[in-house]
Amino acid sequence: MSQSSNLKIIAYLKPHCGWSRGVRAVMEKYKLPFEDRDIWNDINQRVEMIQKSGQELSPCVEVNGHMLADVSGDEVEAWLLAQKLVQPSGSQAAVPTDRGCSDEEHAAQRGEIPVHFKG
Repeated sequence: MSQSSNLKIIAYLKPHCGWSRGVRAVMEKYKLPFEDRDIWNDINQRVEMIQKSGQELSPCVEVNGHMLADVSGDEVEAWLLAQKLVQPSGSQAAVPTDRGCSDEEHAAQRGEIPVHFKG
């Protein structure tokens, strides 16, 4: 029986967000099955996240009914380890787990051309 077989994880994430990618990377690192709820394209998922977490910021990750609100992948990983729900892993996450998107990534998501000012 795997360490993750008794976990029910619901992650309220955006499709293109550095913080959300970090949470997904932690789930992959530990091979944790989870429900990836799209709060960007599905208003019902966003409303559910806000009702459950009591706030509007994402990502939010619910583990066995315990809500981690407005968290990074690093924070999710630290909580899972502290609760002994996962064992330390020697592998690295596929993407950074401690940051949002750059200005360029945000612009690309909106189809904009980033503007750079010279000083």
